Amino acid sequence: MGWNRKVLRVNLTAGTCTPEPLNMAWANDYLGSRGLASKYLVSEIDPKVDPLSPDNKMIMSTGPLTGTMASTGGRYTVVTKGALTNAIACSNSGGYFGAELKFAGWDMIIFEGKSPKPVYLYVENDKAELRDASHLWGKTCWETEATIKRSHQDPLIRISSIGGAGENGVLYAAIVNDLHRAAGRSGVGAVMGSKNLKAVAIRGTKGVSGIKDFPAFLAATNAGKKVLADNAVTSQGLPKYGTQVLMNVINEMGALPTRNHRDVQFEEAGKISAEAMHEKRPTDGRPHLVTNAACFGCTIACGRISKIDETHFSVKNSPKYWGASGGLEYEAAWALGAANGVGDLEALQYANLLCNEHGMDPISFGATVGAAMELYDLGILSKEQIGVDAKFGSAEALCKLVEMTANGEGFGKELGLGSARMCAKYGRPELSMSVKGQEFPAYDSRGIQGMGLAYATSNRGACHLRGYTVASEVLGIPVKTDPLVTEGKPELVKAFQDATGVFDSAGICIFTSFAWTLADVQPQIQAACEGDWSMDKLNEVGERIWNMERQFNLAAGFAAKDDDLPPRLKTEPAKTGPAKGLVNGLDKMKPEYYKVRGWTPDGVPEKGTLERLGL
Repeated sequence: MGWNRKVLRVNLTAGTCTPEPLNMAWANDYLGSRGLASKYLVSEIDPKVDPLSPDNKMIMSTGPLTGTMASTGGRYTVVTKGALTNAIACSNSGGYFGAELKFAGWDMIIFEGKSPKPVYLYVENDKAELRDASHLWGKTCWETEATIKRSHQDPLIRISSIGGAGENGVLYAAIVNDLHRAAGRSGVGAVMGSKNLKAVAIRGTKGVSGIKDFPAFLAATNAGKKVLADNAVTSQGLPKYGTQVLMNVINEMGALPTRNHRDVQFEEAGKISAEAMHEKRPTDGRPHLVTNAACFGCTIACGRISKIDETHFSVKNSPKYWGASGGLEYEAAWALGAANGVGDLEALQYANLLCNEHGMDPISFGATVGAAMELYDLGILSKEQIGVDAKFGSAEALCKLVEMTANGEGFGKELGLGSARMCAKYGRPELSMSVKGQEFPAYDSRGIQGMGLAYATSNRGACHLRGYTVASEVLGIPVKTDPLVTEGKPELVKAFQDATGVFDSAGICIFTSFAWTLADVQPQIQAACEGDWSMDKLNEVGERIWNMERQFNLAAGFAAKDDDLPPRLKTEPAKTGPAKGLVNGLDKMKPEYYKVRGWTPDGVPEKGTLERLGL
C-alpha cells in the first residue's frame, strides 16, 4: 500500500477532526509508523512538556506495510512523551486495529489538547467525529469494546481504549486493542487518559491500494513468508510455545532475573514455562493453553489463548474470568512470576487478565511488585502499609496487589507510580530495577552482556525491543556471539537498534527478525513504496530515527548519566549459572558505543553525524 497520504488531526480541546496531507518529504526520510510519527511529535511539542499536560500530543500511526499482505503487517504505534519516563515513547501493538486504520484511508491520527469531558473518536472511512464517552468512563477495556460495538451495531469495528489504569493515572497504563493486544509500555495509556480520550473506534472498508509494483510486491512478500516458514523459530517454536519458549532457555543460561534481580535463576521456572502451559491440570484434566492465535496478516501465530482453572482461588467466585482469553507472553510471565518469586501459573494468568482488562503494562506492574516485595523483605514496608503479607513467592499477594492497582485502591496507588518513584519515596532508589524510570524486561544483563548496553542506551527506557541482542547472544541470529563477553557488543547493539527502527517503521512485527534480516524486508518496501529504498538508505533511516529520538531526550533533560544500570547489576555478581561471578560490563561498553554512534564522550551526537543524517 505504501502510504494513504492522509493524516487525521484531532483537536480535543476544540472538538474538531481535520484531515491534512501526509508530509511526504518526511515519509521519504523516516518511512512510517515509529519513525514518521516521532518526526511529527518532535517537530510539534516542547521536549520539556509535562507528559500529562494538554500540550503533550499523542499519535497513532501505521507503517507503509501495515494492512498489506506482508507477513505480520498489522502493527501500529503510539508515539508521545511517556508518562512513566519523561522520555520519548513509542509503544507498538499488534492485533487488527492498525490494519483497520489503514483500511479507513489514514496513515496516522494526531491527538492534541484535552477534551473538557470524556470522549471517544469514531472513524468510518473518511468520516471522523468525537462522541460523548461519559457512559464509558469507569468501564474496563473489555466493557468499553463491547459497549461501542453494541451501540454502533457493528461487531467489525476495531477499538483501542484505556481502562481504569489510564483514567486513574497509573503511570504505566497501556492502550488495549482487540481485548488482549496492547501498546503496553512507557505509560501511553496515562497520556491518553489525561486527555479525557477513552477510546478510538475505527471501521475501514476501503481495503488496500497504491502498491507501486504489485507483481514485485507479491514476489517479495511470498519470498519473505517462505523464509519464515523455513525457520525453526518462526515456523515451529513460536507457533507451538509462543514467546514463552524462552523461559527455560533463559533460566538455564543464568539470565532470568528473579526476586527483583537478587538472583539470576528461578527454581520454579519450569512451572510457569511454555511447556507447563501444555500440561494437563490435575483439577480438570485440561491444559492451560487452548490454542495459539495470530494478529492481522501474521504467518507466525505466537499469540496465546488460555483458560484459567475455574477452581483457582483468584477466580473461583468470578465466572467472568472462566472463559478463554489472551494468555501469558514471556515478558508478562516473567514479570508476574520470576520477578516476584511466584511459581503459580494460574495466579500469573489472573494477574495478566486484569492487566488486559484494566489496561496496564504487566512488565512494569510485575517488576514494581518485585521492588515492593524487596522493600517488605527488608522491613522498610510493613503489612499494614501494603495491606497484604507481601513476601516473595506469594501468589495471594500478587493477585491482591493487581486488583488494588487496577482499581486505584490503597497501596495500589503507590504501585501505580512505578518502581523508580516508589523506591525513591521510601529512600531506596537503587532497588528500582529500571532505566530512565522504566522497568527491565526478562533478561538479566549479567548473563547477557549486550542487553545491559541495550537497556542503558534505549531511548524509551529499559526495553528489550529496542535492540534485541538476545537474538544473537542466545539464539545465534544472524550470527552467534558469546553472551558473557563485552567485546563487540557496542557494534552489535547499534546494528540491532538501527535495524529495529526500520522494522518498527515499516509496520511489521519485530518477531520476523528471528528469521529475516533487513535484506528480506528491503524488497517488500521497495516494491510497495515510491522512491529508492536501497539497503544503504534503510540503514541510514534506522540510524536517523535513533539519533532523532536521542536529540529529543537530550533536549528533554536526559544526559549520559542516564544511560546507566542500577548498581546491583554492576556490583553484585550473579550467584549461579554460567554467568556466576559476573557483573554487567556497561562501563567498558558505553564509551565505545558512543564512538561507534558518532557521539561525543558525553553522549551527544557530533555535528558530522547530524549533518550526514540530515538532522
